[in-house]
Amino acid sequence: MRLIPAIAEAAEDMARIRRDIHAHPELGFEEHRTADLVAARLTEWGIPIHRDMAQTAVIGVVHGRDGGACGRAIGLRADMDGLPVLESNTFAHASRHEGKMHACGHDGHTAMLLAAAHYFSKHRNFDGTVYLIFQPAEEGRGGAKTMVDEGMFQRFPMEAIFGMHNWPGMPAGSIAASPGPVMAGGSTFAVRIRGQGAHAAMPDRGVDPVVIAGHVILAFQTIVSRSVKPVDTAVVSITMMQAGEAINVIPESCTLEGTVRTFSSAVTDLVEQRMRAICEGLGQAHGAKLDLEFIRRVGPVVNTPHEANFAAEVMRKIVGPQNVPVQEPSMASEDFAYMLEAKAGCYAFIGNGHGDHRLVGHGEGPCMLHNPAYDFNDGVLPLGATYWVRLSEEWLATPR
Repeated sequence: MRLIPAIAEAAEDMARIRRDIHAHPELGFEEHRTADLVAARLTEWGIPIHRDMAQTAVIGVVHGRDGGACGRAIGLRADMDGLPVLESNTFAHASRHEGKMHACGHDGHTAMLLAAAHYFSKHRNFDGTVYLIFQPAEEGRGGAKTMVDEGMFQRFPMEAIFGMHNWPGMPAGSIAASPGPVMAGGSTFAVRIRGQGAHAAMPDRGVDPVVIAGHVILAFQTIVSRSVKPVDTAVVSITMMQAGEAINVIPESCTLEGTVRTFSSAVTDLVEQRMRAICEGLGQAHGAKLDLEFIRRVGPVVNTPHEANFAAEVMRKIVGPQNVPVQEPSMASEDFAYMLEAKAGCYAFIGNGHGDHRLVGHGEGPCMLHNPAYDFNDGVLPLGATYWVRLSEEWLATPR
């Protein structure tokens, strides 16, 4: 592995920053302490910052040897927010904010980009500009969309944007980028069924919304198996059901909620159409009213070919071809999709290992994303930072 020596030597400082952020998690658009920490470090290192976007975003501007005169630029993005999760870890850097946790590794993402920023502040081995984008509110609160809508790409013009996420189960020391869809688009739905309440001993006097809900559940589960092409990929999951307040009363209404994940807008369209047809048909069949609310939260993360192949080649130079696997697509969603809809770029996965890096005092659960026993692997911080630096240097050195 060809880590940048200066970055490898700063590994302990990187880890201290990461653990400090982990101990003080903040939810989307509330990352005031984290943003202050990022801003203070960048300012200390002589990197100009902008803090007037998306409430708590921080954007650092690093000009190269030419002061950015050539006009070329690249964007690097890290997310800063935590999750509303009660941490089960008890080691020293466990969350000090009950009910909030860095259960997805955004603390590590922030630390890796800060480490790259520190290196850039001393070694500007490029011409052009590197934009360091510390984004708030990735976890379902619209941070990326807000930044795009507020004109980030107009204010900070860049040729391409790159992001990275740690990946538990993928060996530490490996890193991957592939063209095409790598994370799914996410939608949510709610089906509100209005029947007619009755005594539970007199079901003939009512229209039972719970029975109708059973038909909806079964019918929705046939959408993927019988309506979506086998070569396409989709997930329909019903995750919530609310009905009734007494055991001897058939309720007036029932609500089902869940999520849909796909890799294309066309498949999402198909799933929504089938859901609406099912709800309309079951409503007519049972004499009930079914209302479907379908909300498209975020599109799929689709890496553009040139940027993904370029990133993978940089990775191979750092860790060797054997440690740059094909990036296996995930049905999880990521709001970096909004940035890739507006600008060419690539979203990479960096291996977080299998959990054996965790200190004494970790929870009993697996070291998986969104798990209360999760912890970022500090051992991969130098690799992530090295990747950011080499990617930027090589991108800006390669003729357009």
